[in-house]
Amino acid sequence: MYIYFMQPTRTITRFLRMEPSARERIFAAADLRALVPGIGDGAFRSVLARLEKSGELLRVCRGIYLLPGALFAADEILLRTACRLRPHHFNYISLETALSDAGILSQVPLSRLTLMSTGRSNVISCGDRGVIEFVHTRRSPASLATDVVYDPSVRCFRATVSRALADMRRARRNTGLVDEATHNVEE
Repeated sequence: MYIYFMQPTRTITRFLRMEPSARERIFAAADLRALVPGIGDGAFRSVLARLEKSGELLRVCRGIYLLPGALFAADEILLRTACRLRPHHFNYISLETALSDAGILSQVPLSRLTLMSTGRSNVISCGDRGVIEFVHTRRSPASLATDVVYDPSVRCFRATVSRALADMRRARRNTGLVDEATHNVEE
């Protein structure tokens, strides 16, 4: 196939422009690396830097990119980025994000996504798009089967209100903003 004989920058640019679903996807660097297997790691990092500088790619956070004009809302970018960052771990929306989405918190956290993860705890800055916070859990996906539901609109699992409250207590998070009176939430 002749595409491999082009310059790496042009190869990636051509793929992104020709791929019909590219504006609906978030790319990990490994996804783009597969398009140019014949170059070294340093050269590949230079290619990504050139694509970012020219405006062909927008960097969400380290190793995660999207196309300019992508068809995502700001909070959806954080959710999809979280899924791309931890594809081999079980992650689910919980803590303040789940409670805020359910209307249980008296204040809404802005530009911050909180998830429970079987991976390690970590806070990842996504620049002006916000922050993704992973909080480690030892619970297995099987033990959470009745406490999380798959949300197809965001392509991620979401904790029930009772699970999110239990996660808040287990992670020793401040529950002072939980509006128990309005929503009849049990401790």
